[in-house]
Amino acid sequence: MSEPVSFVTSASDGSARTGVMSTPHGDVETPNFMAVGTRASVKLLDTEDLDRLGAQIVLSNTYHLMLRPGEGTVEQLGGLHRFMAWDKPILTDSGGYQVLSLSPKISEDTLVFASSYDGSRIELSPERSIGVQEALGADIAMALDVPVGLPAPREVTESAMYQTLRWAERSKAAKKRRDRALFGIVQGGSDPQLRRISARETAAIGFPGFGIGGLAVGETPQERATAIEATIPELPLSGVRYVMGLGDTEGLLDAVSHGVDLFDCVIPTRLARHGKALTRDGDLSIKRGEWEHDARPLEETCDCVACRRYSRAHIRHLYRTGELTGHRLLTLHNLAYTYRLMADVRGHIARGTFAAFHEDVVARRKQRLGITGR
Repeated sequence: MSEPVSFVTSASDGSARTGVMSTPHGDVETPNFMAVGTRASVKLLDTEDLDRLGAQIVLSNTYHLMLRPGEGTVEQLGGLHRFMAWDKPILTDSGGYQVLSLSPKISEDTLVFASSYDGSRIELSPERSIGVQEALGADIAMALDVPVGLPAPREVTESAMYQTLRWAERSKAAKKRRDRALFGIVQGGSDPQLRRISARETAAIGFPGFGIGGLAVGETPQERATAIEATIPELPLSGVRYVMGLGDTEGLLDAVSHGVDLFDCVIPTRLARHGKALTRDGDLSIKRGEWEHDARPLEETCDCVACRRYSRAHIRHLYRTGELTGHRLLTLHNLAYTYRLMADVRGHIARGTFAAFHEDVVARRKQRLGITGR
């Protein structure tokens, strides 16, 4: 039986590539970015907003949904797509990254941790994680892994990497739904040898896509690039390559240049709630006094509702007075910026001009930072 999720490359420019990931709820053009809908909702937005922004896929969180409202409730109400009123693809993470922050007790069988809601004892195993994700009904589930914050001793990273491989096998064995896909996760920290081993062995287990995990957890950009460079050649060309938790402009472009297809991150939405607007010429803090009388939009070339209808001065006023509309407008803009960046990336790869585009974006953003210190 064919996999419910498949990938076909449509163009390449060096190592960067465009393609189409087909899922039970529609196709996703790659490279692409997933907004994070932790609790079955992207903060401050609804699914009509996401449709208008051009979102093709979103991510939801296994850990939070298994605790509130519980996967049984979501399943009873028709699954995550119906529950959150989103008829396009959904990917759920395994829950491992979130419980890492809760200092779990890790055994060969499970992660044991205290609920961040009520302190109750929670156990999460590969089998439990897959069961929750299949009940939620996401198009793509992720195998439960053992993430490690960086920097970390090699023996710690190596131990977690091998346990992740064993849990990948258990996750695949626990998978029951043939109409939904399961992706494996590559670990190994910033050690290229461990990354190659993990990628090779995870590919051998057999998945239609691969999360490149354990990044955006404290490593330098060069360490991240080294890890990705070591990983990609060991993965099948037909497999989706997904760097988990990466969402800054420079990081996205660098990962695309190495052949990555898919990303998720809270950066666009979180920065919005902290008063920052993402722009091609550098990030802009709306809290600064210089915008008090500025009638310009956040970004001249952006056609999102925040930029079409509102000035920097007005959004600054909303933010400084605690009006949630200010946070919402910044969120809409930051996601519009990120989706536009991904669309531009796809276009430049197709035309064979990605390297020049990459260089230009990075140079413009560096120039803005150098001039203003923002």
